[in-house]
Amino acid sequence: MDMSEPSERYKTGMKTRRAVLGAHYVDAAVAATDEFNADFQTLITESAWGSVWSRETISKRERSMLTIALLAALGHHDEVSMHVRATKNTGASIDDIKEALLHVAIYAGVPAANHAFKIARTALAELDAESKA
Repeated sequence: MDMSEPSERYKTGMKTRRAVLGAHYVDAAVAATDEFNADFQTLITESAWGSVWSRETISKRERSMLTIALLAALGHHDEVSMHVRATKNTGASIDDIKEALLHVAIYAGVPAANHAFKIARTALAELDAESKA
């Protein structure tokens, strides 16, 4: 795909993606883009970040909570960690994360929530250590 002329949705998506996940994370993903995964990177930037995360109907904090709960319920563990770390940029608090994962326990099962709590605890500890460094 020719990225010399990115779409407006891509530009909006990239801005939102950087604001939520952080420039360092996004820069690494962009640097790892090659001919094989370029279309995928464009798809997620335009659709997830440019179409959904850029909407103003609900806040980034609320989107964080929803995203963490959905990823935990579906067992997407690496993504849970990434989005817990992103809460430093979205305004979702530790209590918000806990509430989202309590919903997972009731609606998706205790094992899914149990594992997600472990992942979130690790990600939060890493964030805390980074902030003290």
